[in-house]
Amino acid sequence: MSRGAASDGWFRGLFGARPSGRGSFRVPAAGVGYGVAAVLGCAAVVHCLVHGIAQPGIALAFGLLVAVGEAARGPVAPGAREPAPLATAGVLAYALLGECAGRATTHGTLQVVLVVLAATLAGAVARPARDRRDLPRELPGHLARRILVAAFAAVCFQPLHASGTPEDPAAGAAYALFLLLLLALTALCDTVLRAAFRRSRTGFPYAPLLRDELRALPSIGSAVCATGVVMALAVTVAGLWALPVFSLPLLLTQLSLSRYETVRATYRQTIASLARATEIAGYTPPGHARRVAALAVAVGRELGLGGTDLTVLEYAALMHDIGQLSLVDPVADGATARLPAAEQRRIALLGGAVVRQTGVPAAVAVVVERQADPYRDQPLTARIVRTANAYDDLTGGTARESGVGADADSGVRSGARRAVTAPVALEELRLATGRDHQPEVVEALARVLARGVRARAVPGPGGRGFGPRASR
Repeated sequence: MSRGAASDGWFRGLFGARPSGRGSFRVPAAGVGYGVAAVLGCAAVVHCLVHGIAQPGIALAFGLLVAVGEAARGPVAPGAREPAPLATAGVLAYALLGECAGRATTHGTLQVVLVVLAATLAGAVARPARDRRDLPRELPGHLARRILVAAFAAVCFQPLHASGTPEDPAAGAAYALFLLLLLALTALCDTVLRAAFRRSRTGFPYAPLLRDELRALPSIGSAVCATGVVMALAVTVAGLWALPVFSLPLLLTQLSLSRYETVRATYRQTIASLARATEIAGYTPPGHARRVAALAVAVGRELGLGGTDLTVLEYAALMHDIGQLSLVDPVADGATARLPAAEQRRIALLGGAVVRQTGVPAAVAVVVERQADPYRDQPLTARIVRTANAYDDLTGGTARESGVGADADSGVRSGARRAVTAPVALEELRLATGRDHQPEVVEALARVLARGVRARAVPGPGGRGFGPRASR
C-alpha cells in the first residue's frame, strides 16, 4: 500500500468520509460532529489556560471517576450499547452538578468538556494492552460522543443553575420534572450521535441504525443516565463522599457486563469454528462461510434488519453448508447444483438438524433448512443468505470446472465454473431474479459492494464488529 493510499484510508476511518466521485469525498453528518467536538475541546483547553480550573477538588474527583470507568471498560463487544456505565454516569453527574454539600459550584460548560476530555483519554491509555487493540478505530468517535453529550447536558442545565433553585415545593417538583426532561433529551442526543457515528464508520443506512439504538435505549442506557442524575443530586446534599457509594455498584455492573460479553464472544467463535468444518474437510472453498456471513449481514443492514434478525442471519450464513458433511464424497467447490433436487433438499434438512443441536435460535435452523426452496417461499433472511452465497460462488477466486447447471443452493446458473468479476456476478444475479433471487436483495447487495463494505468487519446490532471479518 502506498503512503498516499494509507493516508486516504486514515482520513476515511477518522472522519467517516465516503467517496462521492472520482478524486472527491463527501463528509457525512458525523464529520460535523467530529468538528464540533474538536472545537469544543480546543476551546476548553484555552479556557483552562486563561482562567484556570474552578474548584479543582471537585473536578479531580469526577475526573478520576470517569477515568476509572474508562480504564475498567472491557473490549467493545457486538451488541454492547454501554460498555462503560460508570464513566457515562460520572460524565452526566458532573454536567448536572449545581451544588456540592450545599455550596454552589462554579464550573461551566467548557470545564465540563475539559474534564471529560482529559479523563476519557487517561482512562483509555490506562486500559490493558489486550483491550487497546481497536483503540485507534474506536476512540475518536467515542471521545467525540462523550464531549458532545456532556456539553449538551451542561448547556441545558446551566441556565437553571444560574437562576438558583427555588425552595417552595411546587418549584421543587418543577425542578425534578426539568431534570427528567433533560435526562430524556440527553439520552436521545446520545442515541442520535451513536447512530450517526456508526453510519459514518460503516456506510450502512442511518434509519435502521437509529432504530437499533432506540430499541436499546430503555435498557441499561436509561438506567445509567438516571443513576448519573441521582449521583448529582446526592453530591448536592452529601458532598463528594456520595461518589463511592454510587460508583461501586456501577463498577460491579460494568465488570459483570464485560464477563457476559466475553462469554458471548466465545460462543460466536465456537459457531464460526463449527462453520469451518466444511472447509477443513474439503467440502467448501476456504473462507467461503466467513465471506458469505460478512456479506449477508451487510446486506441485511442495507435492507433494514437489526437486532435478533442480524444474529440469525449471521449464524445461518456461517452454517448454511453444514449439511454437506453428510455427503460421502465432496461436491466440487461445494456446488450442490450437480445433485438431484431431492438430494439438495436432504442436505438442507440435515444441515438444519445439525444447527438445532448447537443451541442457536431455532430461526437459524429454519434459514438453513429453507436454502433449497424457491426464494418466494423463503423468509427474507434465507433469501439474503442465498444471494450472498451465490455471489461468493461466482467471485470467490476459486478455480471452477466448466459445466452448466442451475445451482438450487446458490440460486444461480453456474456456466463457466471459474471466478468472475463483481459486475459480471451482479449481472448473473439480476438475470436470475425471475426465479432464484429477490430483486430487492440483489440491488441491496449491489449497493453494499459499491461502498466496499465487504472488505471490512461487518458491524452488528451494536455497530461494533458484529460477525466475522471478510477474508478478502
